[in-house]
Amino acid sequence: MSAIADVLARMGHTVSGSDLKPSPNLERLRGLGVRVHIGHDPSLVTDVDAVAISTAVPARDPEVRAAREAGTAVLSRAEVLTAIVATRRAIAVAGTHGKTTTSSMLALILVEAGLRPSFIVGGELNEIGTGAAWDVGEWLVVEADESDGTFLQLGAEAAVVTSVEPDHLEHYGGVDAMVAAFDRFLAETPGVKVASADDAVAKRLGRAHGALT
Repeated sequence: MSAIADVLARMGHTVSGSDLKPSPNLERLRGLGVRVHIGHDPSLVTDVDAVAISTAVPARDPEVRAAREAGTAVLSRAEVLTAIVATRRAIAVAGTHGKTTTSSMLALILVEAGLRPSFIVGGELNEIGTGAAWDVGEWLVVEADESDGTFLQLGAEAAVVTSVEPDHLEHYGGVDAMVAAFDRFLAETPGVKVASADDAVAKRLGRAHGALT
């Protein structure tokens, strides 16, 4: 969630957040003007427009409960990311393995090309020192999370699939359903699609949807 908090702050929103313990990421967010709190407290979600949570936050979390009792919107990470994606021409990178590396490389390529992209990825780019940026260019690179199927919500213009291997079967219920989700991800992408030729399933799905491989 720190990357999303970073971008929202750079977009001009008033952002606050909490975590159980201090970290370098939290200190970096403080430097952007994000109000960071250590520990969870229901009073932290009073007088806010929305509360955004990751899939790791349980429904019993005191801040989540307080927000719902107050009638405040509680948004998933995917819902917030989808709203951000809607503001730019977005490229979503999904895959069982390699999506952080690929999305980072893509962001750096666009930076070096002078296109001033924005990006939200799952790791820090060594050359930039952060996993998030919000700049004036029209492109946004996002690392798409297939673990709970929410990558299908993003509505990006372009898509990259790095690999499709059995994973997160507790959510999908089986390999076929997982593969079908990636198939839908490509089918619903209106623009350029790229699939890895080194992965048999990604290659097959990509060719079925006219992707570059």
